[in-house]
Amino acid sequence: MFRPSKEAPLAPRTRLSYLSAMLFRRRRPEDRVKPVDHAEGPPRDAFSQAVIHAVDRAGPSVIGVRRGKRGRADAFDGAGSGVIVTSDGYALTNNHVVRGADRIEASLHDGEVVGADVVGTDPDTDLALLRLHASKLAHADLGDSDRLRVGELAIAIGNPLGLQATVTAGVVSALRRTLRGESGRLIEDVIQTDAALNPGNSGGALCDARGRIVGVNTAIIGGAQGICFAVPINTAKRIIPELMRNGRVARGWLGVAGQTQGLSKALVRRLHLKAEAGVLVVQVVGGGPGERAGLHPGDVILAVAGETTPSVDAIHRVLSRESIGQRVEMEVLRDGQKTKLGLLVTERPAA
Repeated sequence: MFRPSKEAPLAPRTRLSYLSAMLFRRRRPEDRVKPVDHAEGPPRDAFSQAVIHAVDRAGPSVIGVRRGKRGRADAFDGAGSGVIVTSDGYALTNNHVVRGADRIEASLHDGEVVGADVVGTDPDTDLALLRLHASKLAHADLGDSDRLRVGELAIAIGNPLGLQATVTAGVVSALRRTLRGESGRLIEDVIQTDAALNPGNSGGALCDARGRIVGVNTAIIGGAQGICFAVPINTAKRIIPELMRNGRVARGWLGVAGQTQGLSKALVRRLHLKAEAGVLVVQVVGGGPGERAGLHPGDVILAVAGETTPSVDAIHRVLSRESIGQRVEMEVLRDGQKTKLGLLVTERPAA
């Protein structure tokens, strides 16, 4: 049952009478109204001040990204976020945000909508570089994700569910995570955070307490709460120049299809192997570097360039851009015996 407060508000007539008395009474010095600085307001706690500072600094560089079909002005089949990284209109987003797009629109911080082109994409890291049809833009200050510490403040800015410039805050929950990319390769050094992300946050900014971008928000675990992931900004900084130049990122290639294969402990002891698994060659691409090196289906790759390869992911790590054109030695298990093969790493063909 509802009970009125003991300190009931004044009746309307009483309030009006009081105000009238103030208006018509002769003004005294103590009656003068002092201006209030609404911008400052009451003192804020340190946490709020840090978040506000970060948002003021990074927020203007965060954009909304819409993916559409050519020929239909209102046909958009996907949306996400992005981060402007240069004043002349280059912006980062996720590859899955712009994949298959015929046209792209970007919503700027002030509400202006501009067109954009895809400059380059890298499915292996789920990153893409856009060029907005605008200039003299507010752009982000890129931080150093290698210096992050678990527990420090993490602030996500993006456009979840179309709600532009949404801010959420949390902490860096973990570092050095791995995430499976669209191409099947692992994305290394992924940042885990509990700053809330939702559909539409993809491609948006993860920034530190100083407003520096330390990650590009990319994924969540469905059904979980507070388990979200961002591609580290240092990964983006490494590939941006190559995307600008070539529209893609070059990586090494063996020309084989394989799968992780466990090895018996007896075999490991007999051959003095460094790992209890290798990569079983399932298929060899005709004319590729693997075929030229003499690899056959059924071989198990144990090491490449001196690096033990107990999994397909381990081979991917060896096949960086720097490996292209290098002749490397492979250690292979064939018919129960170790053998060595020389292989010239070539650039992976464009998809």
